[in-house]
Amino acid sequence: MASRESLFIGIDVSKQTLDVAFGADPHAPLETIPSTDEGVQLLVTRLQRLQPTLIVLEATGGLERMVFAQLLQAGLPTARVQPRRVRALAHAEGRQAKTDRLDARLLARFAERVRPPHHQATDEQRASLRDLLVRREQVIPMRTAEINRLTAAAPNLRPGIQQHIDWLDQEIRALEQERDNEAERTDEVRRKRELRESVPGIGAITALNLLLRLPELGTIKRTEAAAFVGVAPYANQSGAQHKPRHISGGRRDVRSVLYMATLAATRRRLVRRAFDQRLCQAGKPRKVAIVAAMRKLLTILGAILRQQKPWDPAVHTSAP
Repeated sequence: MASRESLFIGIDVSKQTLDVAFGADPHAPLETIPSTDEGVQLLVTRLQRLQPTLIVLEATGGLERMVFAQLLQAGLPTARVQPRRVRALAHAEGRQAKTDRLDARLLARFAERVRPPHHQATDEQRASLRDLLVRREQVIPMRTAEINRLTAAAPNLRPGIQQHIDWLDQEIRALEQERDNEAERTDEVRRKRELRESVPGIGAITALNLLLRLPELGTIKRTEAAAFVGVAPYANQSGAQHKPRHISGGRRDVRSVLYMATLAATRRRLVRRAFDQRLCQAGKPRKVAIVAAMRKLLTILGAILRQQKPWDPAVHTSAP
């Protein structure tokens, strides 16, 4: 049970307003604040005086970024969680109603009962690099869609589509150039990126994705890293039934780039060796072997970052 001094804050973010529950108790104060620079600043100042135990808000497609960043910069313990986790608590409580004010109270209860780890403030350079990565990921599917349309388009439409493709190519190159310049701006980011790129199969995009989207790597256990990425095998057993283990959850964006990096590494037999061969010989599906190789590559990366030493073929290719 929470101590009397504990204060858990829930913030429901929408385009126009912030609904804030000042406590997990059903009768705790609840206020609606304008979602403006001035409104957010007043809220941050008030929360600094209150010194809450934990503040929780949901990931809402980017609407929460401004308030989330300002809370972290103010040194307030803040966690951003996935909406499905919060809704799971509502279902467990038998609550079906959903409004912004009810969601704020729900987030405060989630903070009290689950106590998710709070985030660390992201420096300006990492935030800029992350934005550049995300924008590149948004533009590439646009180019792919236009390339697919080009062959089936009417002749009078093709010049316009081709012009758009050329513009998108220029935009991607400009984003990549700005990303590389930003990554070279400080020695710390350059060193961390080089350590990741020293592993065969890890290119510039994968290295930056791991650096920005899995910053915990190298400071956490390998089982925790596997769970964060979503490649940890979970048991599925009930009574006499023992179903195959499965992977679930995790950070999809990290898992996607790690999957492609693992395919490149396994083709060159850099992270396969005995453990992968044993799985295949035991009749395991090919995807099971690939996920095992992903966990192995993640373990190698964690060891390299922990020891601050680049890839060593004599050490890492001989490991089972």
